[in-house]
Order: sequence, then structure tokens, then C-alpha cells
Amino acid sequence: MSEDRQAVDTTELAVFGGGCFWCTEAVFRQIRGVLSVEPGYCGGAGGAPSYEQVCAGGTGHIEVVSVRFDPALVSYDDLLVVFFATHDPTSMDRQGNDVGSQYRSVIFWQTPQQQAQAQACIKWLNHQLPAERQVVTQLLPAARVWPAEGYHRDYYAQHPQQGYCQFVIAPKLDKLRQRFAHMLAGG
Repeated sequence: MSEDRQAVDTTELAVFGGGCFWCTEAVFRQIRGVLSVEPGYCGGAGGAPSYEQVCAGGTGHIEVVSVRFDPALVSYDDLLVVFFATHDPTSMDRQGNDVGSQYRSVIFWQTPQQQAQAQACIKWLNHQLPAERQVVTQLLPAARVWPAEGYHRDYYAQHPQQGYCQFVIAPKLDKLRQRFAHMLAGG
């Protein structure tokens, strides 16, 4: 084989919206096999939106994270389990005090296999939940993710003392560490 041959990219991409992207990013950054997590906006109309435009609700964009992962170290099914366990997938257009369509629960599947896996996971979850509290997570085909402004990247790590980080993100990470210790980077 030629040494000039380019390396084959064996990573995969997952795109999740589970409320505020600061929370979702902080969660997925903890998982072994996750190579990068980038906050952004997806699913809306028009060009690249600003944070202010998305929060105003007029663009239809959703706060999401793009998760680049190594499937040899963490499976898409495992990422789905973490995703569903670290936000409320039964809450329409809100996560806690964050209210608006930009905070809805959504998976932008990247392949038909991801779509099938997400559908199976939702079906399983719905069998575990009471009939009046079913999963409302939307499954949508891959769409362009507009990168969020730079100050949103790695927000929790840069602002751990900020009120939202202390009262919303830190407890979520504590639960993650308790429930998924076996999946954490460095663990």
C-alpha cells in the first residue's frame, strides 16, 4: 500500500438537542470515546442565526450539540442512553426553567441506522413510561448545524461558578457521574 494513502476517518457524528446546549455539551464532553462536542443551531429557516435570534424564537432553530465520536470506544446506542437519561424527553419545548421551541428534545439522525436506533430507543422508553408521559423527542433528518458563537463553547468549564452552571449543569453532571461512571473519560 502507498504511504500517500489518506487515513480513513472512522469517527461518526451525532447531533442532539436536549435543552440548553451548555448542559448537553458539558454532559457529552465527559464520555469516553467522544472526540469533540460543538454547540450550534439546527433545524431553522434562513442563514446562520445569532443566539439572540434563536432565543427570540422566530427562526425555528434548536440549540444542539454536534458530537464527534469513535464508535470503537462508545456506541451510538450508548450515546442515546446518555442523551435520554440527562434531559427530560417527555417535556415539550422546555427543560426546567428553559422554555421555548429552541430547547425542544430532538435528534438529527445522520444515517438510516441512527434513525432506526433512535426509533427503537424511543419505543423502548415509551414502554417504560406511563401512557400520559410519553417521549416527545423529534427525529429529524440531518440538517446543517450553524456553529454557536465562540463564547458558548465549553461554557461550563470556563464558567463553573456562574449561577446557571452551579444550579443546573453541576447537578446534572453529578447524576451523570453516578449513573454512568463506567462510560466516563479517564474512568
